[in-house]
Amino acid sequence: MIRALVLLVGLWPAILLAQDGATLAQDAGAQLQEAAAQLDAADSARDRVKALTATIQAYEAGLAAMRDGLRRASLRETQLTRQLEARDGEVAGFLGTLQTIGATPSPTSFLHPDGPTGTARAGMLLAELTPALNARAAGLRRDLEDVQNLRAIQTEAAAQMQRGLSGVQTARTELSKAMAERTDLPRRFTEDPVNTAILIESSETLGAFSAEISNIAQDEQAVSLPDLAARIGDLPLPVRGLVLRGANEADAAGIARPGILLGTLPGALVTSPTAATVRYQGPLLDLGQVVILEPQPDTLFIFAGLGAVYVQTGEVVATDAPIGLMGGLSTAAAATEMSQEGEGSGTARSETLYIEVRQDNVPQDPASWFRQGKDG
Repeated sequence: MIRALVLLVGLWPAILLAQDGATLAQDAGAQLQEAAAQLDAADSARDRVKALTATIQAYEAGLAAMRDGLRRASLRETQLTRQLEARDGEVAGFLGTLQTIGATPSPTSFLHPDGPTGTARAGMLLAELTPALNARAAGLRRDLEDVQNLRAIQTEAAAQMQRGLSGVQTARTELSKAMAERTDLPRRFTEDPVNTAILIESSETLGAFSAEISNIAQDEQAVSLPDLAARIGDLPLPVRGLVLRGANEADAAGIARPGILLGTLPGALVTSPTAATVRYQGPLLDLGQVVILEPQPDTLFIFAGLGAVYVQTGEVVATDAPIGLMGGLSTAAAATEMSQEGEGSGTARSETLYIEVRQDNVPQDPASWFRQGKDG
């Protein structure tokens, strides 16, 4: 399965040859080839999960490059088409002039009211005008050819993107199976379901829940996790997306939260930015499916709005380990995932992930913890 997908991604740079996204597509193809090699060599469930995670990430990067390339091609085609439509009158005039110039001259066409001098001047003007008209006609031909080429690029790229979406969905399904079959994740503690239920029922805010989250653990063991201090400000975002709302920015209802909101495409892969303990996973308050990670004592990463969750409370996950998928995977969502509309503004991203960072249960601005840029 993956070998066929590698060949597919290998075609993306050719489709985007005239676009800035070609380099990104080439990088994604290289990533996918490496992931395929990892999958071929996988001897354990852990190796298979790692390879499939890399496969999905490579697909998401490649598809993002294709969407950007298609958007650029579409904008350029629209621009050229409007320019040509605005010059319809000029084109008609060029054609008429060129046809007159190219017609077989009759003897009277060389006569001029001012006599031989006027005829000579007219001939000189005509000699100067002809190259200019030919040059402008050649420019129009190039613009028309550009429009035709851009339309061909979009048609082929749309077909390739459709196959790419099918490929990444296959990889998502395989990853879900691999995570369900995996039994080798280390566990720091077991969850006390009674205490968990009591805490959920009694907590009215995220802060109240976070303050008592340690009470749901039993038989907890000490674990050694990498020091996070040197990576603060340079952690990768857990999902590919665009920041739609910053910390403490009010939403349409006037509600401000201390976290940031990312817009993502349906089914986007959510991974752990660093090694961490899963302190909680499940529905919580009005936040939907929530995963709370503890990368170091008294520090919590809260991710809310997932569609599917792979991890269990009490487990210890590694850096870049898959923790779930965004929701929205449906027939209707496929059209959203194919769309390039609003790619730069995030309006085409139908799913949202809320990210909050708490240190000693005091909210921190996630922008000071995570790298932020276009498309994650």
